[in-house]
Amino acid sequence: MSDVLARLGEHRLVPVVVLDAVSDAGPLAEALVAGGLPVAEVTFRTAAAVESIRVMVARGDMVVGAGTVVTASQVDEAADAGASYVVSPGLSRAVVERCAERGVLALPGAVTASEVMAALELGVSTVKFFPAETSGGVAAVKALAAPFKDVRFVPTGGIGPKNLHEYLSIPAVHAVGGSWMVPRDLIAAGDVDEVQRLTAEAVALVKEA
Repeated sequence: MSDVLARLGEHRLVPVVVLDAVSDAGPLAEALVAGGLPVAEVTFRTAAAVESIRVMVARGDMVVGAGTVVTASQVDEAADAGASYVVSPGLSRAVVERCAERGVLALPGAVTASEVMAALELGVSTVKFFPAETSGGVAAVKALAAPFKDVRFVPTGGIGPKNLHEYLSIPAVHAVGGSWMVPRDLIAAGDVDEVQRLTAEAVALVKEA
């Protein structure tokens, strides 16, 4: 699991993907890889999520995880599909413990000191800070990072090209989640060339940061 975390930290950007059709998974994966970002968090917001994860994992050149996972049974679905990490909007003991049982990295949501402490008690030291912008944004992440020196954050929610650098400039930020390079409407329309362009631009912004 530490190698998955290391790879996410290497790229520093996690595309948060919503797929309405499994047939879109392959072309999207190709666009992300071609754009220089072989990472995807496929959210469990649609019926196509599980099979889409399986399609992307089968490529063998991507770090693929499941997002919006809120139950232990969803952890099983994600793990069975080959997901290497699981992201939750909040902190669930059942989800974190099932991730440990299945050998997948857990990135639970935590936006308060109490939630961070609860995550640490479960053996988790990297958490998703979600929803980032409406939970205090950059200032809140910095404030939480101060008393928790060994905790790393993956802010997600309301982050885009205009504020990406602010988050990435925080030493405690391991990576940032975002969806601006993978718009749901472009994916559904099959405009993978535009997705690739947006992805390449996002990767360039990360390198500048």
